Amino acid sequence: MKAIVCSKYGPPEVLQLKEIDKPIPKDDEILIKVCASSINSADHRMMLAKPFLVRFMGEGMLKPKKSVPGIDMAGVVEAVGKSVKEFKTGDEVFGDVHESKLGAYAEYVCSKETENIVKKPAGVTFEQAAATPVAGITALQALRDHGQIKEGQRVLINGASGGVGTFTVLIAKALGAEVTGVCSSKNLKLVKSIGADFVIDYTKENIKESQKRYDLIIDIAANLTAKDYINLLNPKGIGILVGYSSMFHMIGISLRSKKLEKKNGLKVKAMGSAKTNKKDLQYLGELVNTEKIAPAIEKVYPLAETAKAMKHFHEEHAGAKIVISV
Repeated sequence: MKAIVCSKYGPPEVLQLKEIDKPIPKDDEILIKVCASSINSADHRMMLAKPFLVRFMGEGMLKPKKSVPGIDMAGVVEAVGKSVKEFKTGDEVFGDVHESKLGAYAEYVCSKETENIVKKPAGVTFEQAAATPVAGITALQALRDHGQIKEGQRVLINGASGGVGTFTVLIAKALGAEVTGVCSSKNLKLVKSIGADFVIDYTKENIKESQKRYDLIIDIAANLTAKDYINLLNPKGIGILVGYSSMFHMIGISLRSKKLEKKNGLKVKAMGSAKTNKKDLQYLGELVNTEKIAPAIEKVYPLAETAKAMKHFHEEHAGAKIVISV
């Protein structure tokens, strides 16, 4: 089968299209013919091994432990192991294959039945489904689980473009919030088009000087300080750091969180990694299927141009999801 192989850490050029053996599903696995995948910040970090700490997180010290990258996946079940009960040949599925031996930038991938794979609703395209898992789950859990979002709240999304940013805008609107998105000039039209009530161009307006107050702040750009949260949040407001500009920034926010709650009544914390699960994947699939949200996709690249897609993702700061069509 054709697959994108990453045999060493480095820039996008290390991603090479090669012929490798087609995986064979074990008794508890399903073999999926991949129709589409997508690029996430995690894929880019693992390719570069930056920050260096990535090497200590099971990714391989000297070279990638997983030779085929790619986390998000949508495709069709081609074969099932003899103990598999949930899926059958021909099922259209999508999900997160980060625990699989090989990733999703390939024509086929194997996944355990118990891992984060669910059936794709009929009204969702393979491209939409492949764009959803990592970014959609991160946005959903930031808003619902950590941010405790409620209908009618004012929500500020700092970093409203990109994969996680656009999903955060979409889901916040679907949950009935008033959304203000912060992004660069080139992404103003995009963020407005996916439903943001107000859009702020950070190159022309300093959000930190805003007189408006918010019930919930989702900081994906990761450049707000403890003082900024005090100035921008309503009493008993919640601030969630999703991205991180540096480990020091994330640790600093975490260390200040108890003091902010005790002195100012604010709940501010670093979210950490989202936890993919079948229930949330199914929920997101239904949001797309019922047209309550529509994943924002900037561009679709063929599998052979994955290195080019990764370069676009990083160097051009993609405004929405970059999808790989297999």
